[in-house]
Amino acid sequence: MNWILQVYAISLFALRTIPMRFGSSLATIVGIAGVVGVFVGVLSIAEGFRAAMTVSGTDDVAIVLRGGADSEMSSGLTREETRLIADAPGIVRGEDGALASAELFVMMNLPKQSTGTDANVPLRGVQKAAMDIRSGFKIVEGRPFELGRNEVIAGIGASRAFAGLDVGSRLRVGANEWEVVGIFTGGGGSAESEIWTDAAVLQPAYNRGDTFQTVFAKLTSPDAFTEFKDALTANPQLKVKPMLQGQYLADKSTVLTSIIRSVGVLITTLMALGALFGALNTMYSAVAARTREIATLRALGFGSGPIILSVMFESLVLAVIGGAIGASAAYFAFNGFEASTINFQTFSQVAFAFAVTPQLLVYAIIWVAIIGLLGGLFPAIRAARLPIATALRET
Repeated sequence: MNWILQVYAISLFALRTIPMRFGSSLATIVGIAGVVGVFVGVLSIAEGFRAAMTVSGTDDVAIVLRGGADSEMSSGLTREETRLIADAPGIVRGEDGALASAELFVMMNLPKQSTGTDANVPLRGVQKAAMDIRSGFKIVEGRPFELGRNEVIAGIGASRAFAGLDVGSRLRVGANEWEVVGIFTGGGGSAESEIWTDAAVLQPAYNRGDTFQTVFAKLTSPDAFTEFKDALTANPQLKVKPMLQGQYLADKSTVLTSIIRSVGVLITTLMALGALFGALNTMYSAVAARTREIATLRALGFGSGPIILSVMFESLVLAVIGGAIGASAAYFAFNGFEASTINFQTFSQVAFAFAVTPQLLVYAIIWVAIIGLLGGLFPAIRAARLPIATALRET
């Protein structure tokens, strides 16, 4: 108990003397705040992109590609194959038949809102059931497109990121002109970065004949996927690759997410080293300024252990203050910031919003705690080992 009281007394005394070292303490706080701001800011890009490539709700949507294909761009299915897929067990069925949509996935060029430079924007041809298959689909402005007409609806992310996607605008693809008749949300998933139209209209516009690339199907439950997959892979008329939509989208986002995270960790590590040296300098200065005080405390009977812990605690407090400032600044500056980037696995633009998640903030706290403890450790050991007589003679 006496040992704990010593730690408390010395730590309280050290914190009260921080204003006397305001300049060096402020430098440490600002340095650590910068580290945390960069760390949270960069990794919020990866978190936002990952969130844009996921879908909300239960994992009860399957996507079927041609066997051997690793993306929609490299897949191809005939109309007969899409019919056989729609007849497979495990799919939800309504008055209009199976909730399955045979779809096309192509690219069109549109200028970015921010820079005006052209970018590849996904243009998806869908069937009527597509809007019931996607979780969270909702028209938020305008109306759905009509089957058989040159009309499109744009995802809300695409409408914000790219020019020419306002309701009433017209897009030209070759000799065809398409009217934007609606804006939709798709549960926060990657569909919000796409433009949709009737697959039957898109096929002749891109000279696709009577072929498709993928089939999306609504399953009766997530557990029904095994039955659905087994039925397709066992059918000798089909050579296809069924996947859960969540798994497919996660696979398509791994490369870019890994790159962003790796770069973010590298930059943050370099900055953290700078902040660590700043914390060491601050705490060495603090120990040097308090040499006689620390020696007096030791002469009065305070142990080396409480002194070491008190110096480390002071360093930790400065680090946490800097971390809190940096995390708060990053949250208000980056959370929800809208951007778009190319997905290197599909070569299409994905609109997304930076996401400062609680998990990122926890990681930031761990970073600053490590910096603070390491920054105070060696100065604390020096303070505890300095001979009392020598320390009392220092000016």
